[in-house]
Amino acid sequence: MNCAAFIIVTTSFLYLTDADNLYYSKDKDKDLQYLMEPPVYAEINARRRENATLPCILRTVPSQYRVKWSKVEPLHTGAENIVLMSNGHEVKYYGTWQYKASLRRLHALDISLRLTKLELQDWGLYKCELINGIDEESVTISLNIEGVVFPYQSSHGRYKFTFFDAKNACAEQDATLATYTQLFREWTEGLEWCNAGWINDGTVHYPILNPRPACGKDLPPGIRSYGPRHKTKDRFDAFCFTSTTEGSVFYVPGPLNFLEATHACKEKGASLARVGELYSSWKFQRLERCDGGWLQDGSVRFPIITPRKRCGGFSQQGVHNFGFLKKSVSLYGAYCYK
Repeated sequence: MNCAAFIIVTTSFLYLTDADNLYYSKDKDKDLQYLMEPPVYAEINARRRENATLPCILRTVPSQYRVKWSKVEPLHTGAENIVLMSNGHEVKYYGTWQYKASLRRLHALDISLRLTKLELQDWGLYKCELINGIDEESVTISLNIEGVVFPYQSSHGRYKFTFFDAKNACAEQDATLATYTQLFREWTEGLEWCNAGWINDGTVHYPILNPRPACGKDLPPGIRSYGPRHKTKDRFDAFCFTSTTEGSVFYVPGPLNFLEATHACKEKGASLARVGELYSSWKFQRLERCDGGWLQDGSVRFPIITPRKRCGGFSQQGVHNFGFLKKSVSLYGAYCYK
C-alpha cells in the first residue's frame, strides 16, 4: 500500500464528512410554528428511475407565504440548488428540476416534494423552507439512492486515476464516485479491497475486513483513510456507485475473443455490458453465472451469488474479476446488456 499516513475507521470511530451527515432536522434552537416535524421518514430510500416523495406538512396555512424547496449541496458548504418556489397558487421551477419535480398537494397542508425518475446524482439533503413575511423556518430530509459500490481500476494498472480520471471512469461504467456513507454501508455488507480509491468528496480510502501483513497489517477491520488528496497530482483507484438499470444483463457462451463478443451481443440487439450494469444485475436481479465473460471496458468478470469450490474457489459472493486480458487471443463468453 501507499505509505502515506492514514486514519483507521472502526464501528467506534467514523470518518464523516458534510456529504455523509444526512439526517432529518429542523432549524436548530427554533420551535416550528408553521411546519410539522414528521415523526417518521428520517431518510427516504429509493432506487434509480423510481419516484420518491419528501414529506413536508404545514401545521397551519398562513395568509401569505412562500414555499422554497432546495437541495443542499454537501460538497459546497452553504451552497443550495433551488428546486422550486411557490406562493401556494403558482409554482416556479429552476433549471432542469422542471422536468422531474412538483409539489404533491394531496390537501391544503401538503407541500411535500415529489421527484420522478431518480438519477444517481439526486441523492443528498433537501430543505423545505416556509417564508412568511420576515419569518422563515425549514426542515431538511435525506434522500438515499439504494445501490452497490464497486472498486474500479484503470486498464493500465493500479493507481492510475487522478480524482477527475476516477470520476470519468465511474461515469463510463454507468456509475458515479461513491460517497463515504455508501462505501461504509458496502463494507458492512462484505466489501473488502486492498487498494486505496477516490470517493466523491476528494478523499481516499480502502475497506478491510480481514487485516493481514500485506493488507492492513495488525490494525483492526475498518475503513482505512488517507484523507483529502491532491486531485490532479495524486493517483489512486476509484470506488464507484451504481443502482438499478432499465435493462438487464445476460450471458452468451464462448469461446469468443473481445471483437467476437462485441458482435455476438450486437446480433442479439444488445451491447457488451458495462461494469456498473453487471454489478446492478448481480445486486438487484440476482444474476449468477460461473463463467468468465467480456465486458465493454475489455475486462473479464463473472457474478456469483453462492460461493462454491467449483466456481472460482472464492469464499465470498460478488462480481469477480480476471482483469484486462489480451483482446485478440483470450477466449471467454460475453455479458451483454439490453
